[in-house]
Amino acid sequence: MANCIEINSLTKTFENHNAVENINLKLEKGKIIALLGADGAGKTTLLRLIMGLICPTEGSILTLNFNPVQEKEKIVKIAGYMPQKFGLYEDLTVIENLKLYSKLKKEESNFDELLEFTKLKPFEKRLAGRLSGGMKQKLGLACALIGKPELLILDEPSVGVDPISRVDLLNLVKKSIDKNTSVIWSSSYLDEAFNFDLSIILDKGKIIFQGNTKFLGENPEKFEKKVIGLMGGYTEKPSEIAKNYHIEPYKENCRVLAENLSKRYGNFWAVKNNSFCIQKGEIFGLLGPNGAGKSTTFKMMCALIKPTSGKGYIMGTDVSKNPAKARNYLGYMAQKFSLYSRLSVLDNLNFFSGAYGLYGKEKKEKINKIIKVFELEEYKNTITSLLPLGFKQRLSLGCALIHQPPILFLDEPTSGVDIIQRKEFWTHIKTLSKMGVSVLVTTHFMDEAKFCDNISLFYNGEIVALDTPSNLIKKSNAKNMNEAFFNIIKGAKEA
Repeated sequence: MANCIEINSLTKTFENHNAVENINLKLEKGKIIALLGADGAGKTTLLRLIMGLICPTEGSILTLNFNPVQEKEKIVKIAGYMPQKFGLYEDLTVIENLKLYSKLKKEESNFDELLEFTKLKPFEKRLAGRLSGGMKQKLGLACALIGKPELLILDEPSVGVDPISRVDLLNLVKKSIDKNTSVIWSSSYLDEAFNFDLSIILDKGKIIFQGNTKFLGENPEKFEKKVIGLMGGYTEKPSEIAKNYHIEPYKENCRVLAENLSKRYGNFWAVKNNSFCIQKGEIFGLLGPNGAGKSTTFKMMCALIKPTSGKGYIMGTDVSKNPAKARNYLGYMAQKFSLYSRLSVLDNLNFFSGAYGLYGKEKKEKINKIIKVFELEEYKNTITSLLPLGFKQRLSLGCALIHQPPILFLDEPTSGVDIIQRKEFWTHIKTLSKMGVSVLVTTHFMDEAKFCDNISLFYNGEIVALDTPSNLIKKSNAKNMNEAFFNIIKGAKEA
């Protein structure tokens, strides 16, 4: 069978740094290919080179037998590309985005068919910026599918997407292609990648494995261990962040309290009667599908939006009445990267440490510690918007921790982070909780849910289950948290 991609001695250099180095690759048509690797390994750079969005420093590429540098327009006509960052227009509606993308590709398309196919028909007049994370990804996929491309390139399409929507995305892709269509799917979900025909693993810009996915393991557990080993392995070590972490004493055990917290937009309840208490040192998980109300709950508890009814308290402080005091106890990592994209890594750390009241020698020491622990030295002078997604998450978590808060609000902290760094993130979180830090966290990685002491499972803005991970698994007749999630949400939909 003919190749969809042929790459010879490919190198791309940015400011004396080789993002990809001496890559040689031939990919057959009609395969679904997983592109894996650590944060900053060169995955996005490679995909952009294949599409002709950037030019190589050395070497050559043929994409569907066309040169991406000289024949980019021909490639765009027959290839679909979904970038890592949602690249559509958030101030346009769903249907307007589809029509615009169709014009850009100069391709006629059956929009009703695409909308029905992606289950976006009921939302065609909704602004893209108001869609849930899963819906945004489905819209991005729909735009990439315009013209029925021969090559589909998807850069982290399932980042920030709940387990149910991830399965939907994968099924949508498989149903939309024929036996000659090629798909390159960059992913940080190894259980997802295990289902693909081939795997390519990058490390520091070089290919360290390419071949049949099943060569790496005949089941997802063995596959994960093999990939981690190829990426350098992981041995849990003590948290450097936790060293000398100081928490002010507080007499009450309930550190975070929500009482019938609700938020309504018109006739739509984003959150309805949400109540919970987070104890000292407890890791409390908010889980649920995209659009279930998790981020809205975070924002109300941070006084970023005003609740329609109900109360929120942080260390006994009413969030609505004294938001500044309540926020002083918090380290908040938002779902959508919320730092200053036009500032460098170091500038962001300087700004946030100053905003949290750090100065002088203490400020300098804590900034240096964050840079060391999260391996940001190489990027400290890089403009934040140019960071790989995983490094953006490292910086965001670092800024949330820099003032040593007694409470952490972490909204999908590991979204887009490679598996080794995910494990390190959770080492920090678990160690801090043992020291007395209270943590409110959301995640779409069900293997992380087991680290929570208690879990509140959300659906349509309401709590449908609240218990320990082991009890949720037992009560839903599941084998693990992933299965429990599916069973409980399915039951809520049918109720």
